[in-house]
Amino acid sequence: MEPITGRALILACSAIGAGLAMIAGIGPGIGQGFAAGKGAEGVGRQPEAQGDIIRTMLLGAAVAETTGIYGLIVALILLFANPLINLL
Repeated sequence: MEPITGRALILACSAIGAGLAMIAGIGPGIGQGFAAGKGAEGVGRQPEAQGDIIRTMLLGAAVAETTGIYGLIVALILLFANPLINLL
């Protein structure tokens, strides 16, 4: 059996870390779905306030999505621009 080198260990741990970073996409998905449902419910109750409701809902969705984007960026850095490889 071949011993695991430092480079292989860093690459393996980086792949696991990238997968864990993508778990950050679960929260925004749930939050945006909940917000969209409540927005549709609000428009159903007060159709005259549709513009305000949609504007507020879209702003909240944009803010919630930043968490998922940060997770994606961390995963991409770990997979393709890994700074830990240069430490060997």
